[in-house]
Amino acid sequence: MSRRIPNLFHFVFGLKKQTDPFHLAHYLCLESCRVTNRPEKIYFYYCHEPHGRYWELIKDKLELVRVGLDDFISGFDYRNKSVEKYKYAHHSDFIRLEKLMEHGGVYADIDTLFVDAIPPELYERPFVLGRENDIICQTTGARRRSLCNAFIMSEKSAAFGVEWLSRMKEFFDGSWSNHSTLLPQLLSEEHPALIHIEPPRTFYKHMWTREGIEMLFRGCDRDLAGAVSMHLWSHLWWSRWRRDFSDFHAGLLTEEYVRTVDSTYTLAARRFLPPPAPRRGLMAVWQAARRRISPKSSLTRRLPS
Repeated sequence: MSRRIPNLFHFVFGLKKQTDPFHLAHYLCLESCRVTNRPEKIYFYYCHEPHGRYWELIKDKLELVRVGLDDFISGFDYRNKSVEKYKYAHHSDFIRLEKLMEHGGVYADIDTLFVDAIPPELYERPFVLGRENDIICQTTGARRRSLCNAFIMSEKSAAFGVEWLSRMKEFFDGSWSNHSTLLPQLLSEEHPALIHIEPPRTFYKHMWTREGIEMLFRGCDRDLAGAVSMHLWSHLWWSRWRRDFSDFHAGLLTEEYVRTVDSTYTLAARRFLPPPAPRRGLMAVWQAARRRISPKSSLTRRLPS
């Protein structure tokens, strides 16, 4: 059966230099997408290619597309420097819509876990977004309704997406949400026939609050009926030095943690884990350590000839 929205998936990553290996959480995002939704293609857009074991395990299953950065975002003068460090996310805001308008399909942030197949009826809509909690507008301080852009479904050249993309620069003020979640809410009020809005449970059952993140990684919510995916809101807790939203951090999210700790996230993610990496024998470990000690070290005294 033909679908209005094609079974193509789009991910954006690597818009800044990759100093750390591709993380397990990102591998699990892509693998869970592949297994639950059986896409025709998974497009992976990047500026700097990832590296590491998990990247090697997944990259051959992806359609790799190198992209450039958006000139408008690159040249924008951020007044709020705490937001500027997330400039890569603003580049992604533009790239995701451009690629959806070009191909159609499903976009998801790389910190998504797919827990069930997307219902067929959602593919028959022209454009789909999910409701998130109301947010506080950084410009006015007012509480505003918000449509999260971390999960987007769109037919090719969808009228809603074309209008959103055409007005993004007008609404871009350097804040996190004005162009990305508040603008689509405004457009949904202006053009309600062009968009379908899913309730929070479908894509964002556990919200970006401290309580929601705690439930993802420390709590154990087994009731995921009606949930297509869970969003991890990773920018709020990824660094071990950030504690305002969670004491959890990326360094704790390991294969051992996913295999042995029962939490909302781990119970859903466990079936997508790769086979355990083979353990190196003691001799291999000793030889590797020996190679790191150079016989020509500057500490070695040389006798005069």
